Amino acid sequence: MTSVLSRPSARGPQEGGGRRGPATGWLAAGTALAVPVVGLLVLGLALVVVQTLDPDGGLPVGSSARLAGQLWLLAQGAELGLATGPLRIAPLLLTLGVAWGLSHAAGGVTALRGIASARGSAAVLAVVTAVHAATTALLVLAVRTEQLPVGLLRPVLGAVVLAVVAGGLGVLRDSPVGDVLADRFPGPGRALWRAVTAGGLVLAACCTAVVALALAGDVDGVARLVTGLGGASAGAAGLIGLSLLLLPNAAAAVAGLAAGPGFAVGAGTFVSTGGVTLGSVPALPLMAALPDTQAVPLLAFVSQALPVLAGLAAGTVLGRRLDDEDGGAVTAALWGIVAGLGVGVVTGLWVLVAGGQLGDAALAEVGAPALATGLAVAAQAGIAAALAAAVSRWRSRG
Repeated sequence: MTSVLSRPSARGPQEGGGRRGPATGWLAAGTALAVPVVGLLVLGLALVVVQTLDPDGGLPVGSSARLAGQLWLLAQGAELGLATGPLRIAPLLLTLGVAWGLSHAAGGVTALRGIASARGSAAVLAVVTAVHAATTALLVLAVRTEQLPVGLLRPVLGAVVLAVVAGGLGVLRDSPVGDVLADRFPGPGRALWRAVTAGGLVLAACCTAVVALALAGDVDGVARLVTGLGGASAGAAGLIGLSLLLLPNAAAAVAGLAAGPGFAVGAGTFVSTGGVTLGSVPALPLMAALPDTQAVPLLAFVSQALPVLAGLAAGTVLGRRLDDEDGGAVTAALWGIVAGLGVGVVTGLWVLVAGGQLGDAALAEVGAPALATGLAVAAQAGIAAALAAAVSRWRSRG
C-alpha cells in the first residue's frame, strides 16, 4: 500500500514543477481556440456595425462574417483570388493582434500550470500550434467560394509560423525556460535581447510617426480619399478601418525609404531619396501620405536618420544592461555591433511580411525590398549601436 501511495499520479505534478497531463493539454487547446473565436467575433461585429451605417443596407450578416474570415486569413499570409488578380498582403495590425493572443495563450497556460521544463513548455506550444493551424484550415474551407478562391497551404503554413513564433515568445517570457536559454547564450543574452527589442521598437515608432506627419501634411487629400465612395458613412468608415489595419505596412515602407532602397506601390509608383515616380495607386486614405509631386520631400531626407536613431537606442540599452563581468567599453562596442545586426534582421523580416501583391500587372509588387532594407539598417544601426554602447558602458562604470 505504501508503494502504491508513493507512486506519482499521472495527473499530478511532474518533473520540472509543472502539472502537465491531460488537463494542461485541454487548457492549452481551449486558450488557443479562444484566440480565433474572440478575434473573429470582434472583427465580424465591427464589420456589421460599419455596414449598418450604409444607407442602402450594406452587406448582410453572413457576408460580413465571411469578409471577417477573409481578413483574418490575409493576416496570416493567405492569398485571395480576385477577378483583378491575386490579393496577397497581410494587414499587419491584425497580424499583431493574432500574435498577441497566441503569445498570451501559450504563456498564460505555462505560467498557470507552473511548467518549468523545456519538454512541458514544448508540449504546450505544440498543442497551441496544432489547434491554431486546424482552426485556420477549417476557416479556409468555410469562407472560400468559387468566385473568391482561397488556397489552403499558405494560411495554414502562416498560422503555424505565427503560432510557433508568438507562442514561443510567450512561453519564454512566462516560464523559467527563457531564463535558462538566456544563461546558455554566449555573452550578455538578456541585455542583447532587450537592446534589439528597444532598437526595433524605436525604428517602428519613428516610421509610424513619419507616416502620420505625411498624412497631416495632406489633410485635403485624405478627405478626398475618405469621401471617394460618394460620401457614404459605411464606405468612409471601411476605408479608414482598412487604412488602420495597414498602418504597420506603411511604416515598413518608410523603413525601406529611411534605409535607402525605397519602396514601390505597384509598377508605376516608386519613392526613394534618389527620386520619386508617381502612378496609379489604390484609393485608400493611407495613400495620401505619398508625395504629390516628383520632387523628393524633405521628410524623406530627414527619415534617413531613423536607422541611426534605432542603433543609438539599442546601444544605449545594451551598455546600461551589461553586468560587471561582461567587460568594458570595447566589449560593449563589439556587442553593440551584434545588437545593430539584430535590429537589421528584425527590420528585414518586418519589411518581408509587410509587402505583398494587390493584383496583376500594375500592382503586382507592393512594399520595400526586404534584403536590401535589412542589410542597410544593420550596417547603419550596427555602427551607431557600437558607439552608443561604448559610451553608455563607459559612463555606467565611471
